[in-house]
Amino acid sequence: MTGGGVIQSIDYAAVAAPLVLALVAGLVLLLDAFLPARPGGARVLGLVTLGGMVAALAVVVVQAAGGGTRRTFCVPASLGGASATGRAAPASCSFVADRFSLVIAAVVLAAGVVVVLLSMTEIAAGRNAGPAGRGRIPAGEWYFLLLATLTGAVLLPASRDLIMLVVSLELVSLPVFALTALRRHDGRAAEAALKLFLVSVVSTAVTLFGVSLLYGVTGSVHLDRIDAALRTAGDMTRGIAGSAAGDMARVTVVAIVLVAAGFAFKIAAVPFHFWAGDVYRGAPVPVAALLSVVSKASGFAGLILLLTYALPGKAALWAPGVAVVAALTMTAGNVLAMRQRGAVRLLAWSSVAQSGYILAPLAVYAVAPRAAVGASVAYLVFYAAMNLIAFAVVLLVARLPEGQDLEAYRGLALRSPAAGLSLAFALVCLAGLPPGLAGLFAKIVVFRAVVDGGLGWLALVMAANTVAGLYYYIAWTARLFAPPAAGESRTVPTRAAAGVAVAVTVAVTVVFSVAPQVVLSVSG
Repeated sequence: MTGGGVIQSIDYAAVAAPLVLALVAGLVLLLDAFLPARPGGARVLGLVTLGGMVAALAVVVVQAAGGGTRRTFCVPASLGGASATGRAAPASCSFVADRFSLVIAAVVLAAGVVVVLLSMTEIAAGRNAGPAGRGRIPAGEWYFLLLATLTGAVLLPASRDLIMLVVSLELVSLPVFALTALRRHDGRAAEAALKLFLVSVVSTAVTLFGVSLLYGVTGSVHLDRIDAALRTAGDMTRGIAGSAAGDMARVTVVAIVLVAAGFAFKIAAVPFHFWAGDVYRGAPVPVAALLSVVSKASGFAGLILLLTYALPGKAALWAPGVAVVAALTMTAGNVLAMRQRGAVRLLAWSSVAQSGYILAPLAVYAVAPRAAVGASVAYLVFYAAMNLIAFAVVLLVARLPEGQDLEAYRGLALRSPAAGLSLAFALVCLAGLPPGLAGLFAKIVVFRAVVDGGLGWLALVMAANTVAGLYYYIAWTARLFAPPAAGESRTVPTRAAAGVAVAVTVAVTVVFSVAPQVVLSVSG
């Protein structure tokens, strides 16, 4: 602190990955404005976006290989106030590139690469989608919005104060509204975008209300100082009689519930899951894949940061609620998925059920904090790879007449063996059955964390839901190998970019199945 002001040094190496994405987003806008309109222009923009994603992912990999933790945008210790012991509080930073943030960043960037490949296929197909540009997608705006979303998704897991958490979360969410409605003259997409907008506005309002209460109670926006303030306040109020201590405790409870509810909207947890089916179905398939992996990973990253960095001392308060929400979420998702006749809607409700499995380990955080977070992150990594295979194949099949219906997949493994076998592998992985060992290992990790944490009833609910999930995963897989309908000989259209996406995601999932320790070691 000099002359009454605060001088902050910025570690540009720490923020290199989101900085690369932001710069490439600006470059895409410039290229879209100045490149001559020609058929290959959209492909150029797609390749530039893909290059930016790969460069940002390379930065994250280099940071992870270097080890250690990088911090920036820090508040000096001299402004930290006094701790409960009377000593100055340590410096608090708004951006921290540690192991947790790098793992989540790697997941969302790898998923982003796949989404870009799917987008190249979607945009190319849209240019041939009928007269007057119906169904056409403007490539420049699409890739810019996609890069903006990924920038927020990389910033969010490194955020260590409430303001940056909320801003990053909105940077993830806001461009998705436009991406959902960007396909021209599509009423279903416009309806999905409106529903997503309304849900997100409500969730943001709820989150901000909770954030304001947390700030009012603790006097800080940094997560570590919120934790310290709540612990100090708890020690002080134990000796205070009367209504003041009770009022403070009740405000804290309301703040925790509101902020957690705001993030529950983002991850489509019960009772805030109702939007998922219609939004996934109305959005272009690449956007549905983005919502199911990137947006979900960001939401979980924010929720984990909030609960385990700002509120670990209140775990006894929030953990039972997380357990109940996890049980309800996986149950509702599986029950609704059983009733679906459309591929994207089935994947939407399956994604809701998977959110319940990811939430479950956090319920034992008070007993085993490291194992709880590690199990949730590991399941998220496994899930991302498996789910992206399914969405990549669904994008290819959706180009067929009636391709949204599950009946379009009858005999797919016989008509188009590569696509059919890839989807079958994804479905058995999501079900947790061999040879889909990635899904099996994911569920074992979560089960072990929950059982070791003493929540036997939640493990039983998970077991029942795992069996329930087998119904629709196996039924869909059986369709792939059933004899095609009489006269049905259509093959899946070959698309180079989507084919690369399928091949990459299948290869990654096979690696996870053969060597699950790759995921388990990085997730802790």
